Amino acid sequence: MERVDCVGALVYDEERRLLVVRRANEPGRGLWSIPGGRVEPGEDDPTAVAREVAEETGLTVAVGDLVGEVERPGLRGQLYVIRDYQATAVGGTLTAGDDASDARFVTRSEFLALSTTTLLVSTLEQWNAMPG
Repeated sequence: MERVDCVGALVYDEERRLLVVRRANEPGRGLWSIPGGRVEPGEDDPTAVAREVAEETGLTVAVGDLVGEVERPGLRGQLYVIRDYQATAVGGTLTAGDDASDARFVTRSEFLALSTTTLLVSTLEQWNAMPG
């Protein structure tokens, strides 16, 4: 199985609402997730997190600590190894871009009402990382 390194960002605003994006492409087209994607050759995780957040949401972030890691089956027998990091928005203007058809901050109840990617809610619950 081909291993594909990926990253994600857990970005909260001052009300502890979570930044989410609606995926514009497969895997998970139309589903909501946290911003993130593949680590490009030569990138370290923090660089990849900052790039992906900027591309998908228009926001500039300061990348913090690793929150957790998950593995998900991918397309054509790939294995996505996803490392999610805390990140804090420090600039930019929130707007959907690149692989996202929408981007917004959501409360816990709004988050739970969304159609999310596989195991996102349970993973964030296990990590005590749900929105406020």
